[in-house]
Amino acid sequence: MAISFCLFLSWAAAKVGLAPIVGAFAAGLVLDEVHYQPSRARKERDLNDLLRPVSLVLVPVFFVLMGMKVDLRYFAQMDLLGFAFALTLAAVIGKQVCSLGVFERGTNRLAIGLGMIPRGEVGLIFAGIGTTLRLPGPAGTPEPVVGAATFGAVVIMVIVTTLVTPPLLKWALARSDVR
Repeated sequence: MAISFCLFLSWAAAKVGLAPIVGAFAAGLVLDEVHYQPSRARKERDLNDLLRPVSLVLVPVFFVLMGMKVDLRYFAQMDLLGFAFALTLAAVIGKQVCSLGVFERGTNRLAIGLGMIPRGEVGLIFAGIGTTLRLPGPAGTPEPVVGAATFGAVVIMVIVTTLVTPPLLKWALARSDVR
């Protein structure tokens, strides 16, 4: 039922002109663990256990499809690497700024901000959608909303933020244990 609900809301979002991920996100909010409490006494499995086989198949397929959209020739261009660096820097700084909103005493805000850094998969989804959308270009020919170079920069940002987070998070947590 949960998967059907997710697919239905994804379909409904697409029908009203939104990205299907918006509907899937809404379904995730509705089916949050707070609302979905299985009975352990009846030995029922929770939603994560039920979705694990599906995610084991679909998650690698998603990343392979996103990787196939990358034009590796752009990776040799210094302006693209500069743009990717700027995106990565904005992602890191933005997450750190957001962590300042945590007001609980004794909370390691640095670790929270660092833990939020690798949240680029949704950006990757929207960038992938942007590569399929077309707008009229200067010559009247349709051009993608997100070009191959921009998509490559987003992919670099996602890769870098995913790889840099574990060591930074380990450092931040060890630093807070010393105090």
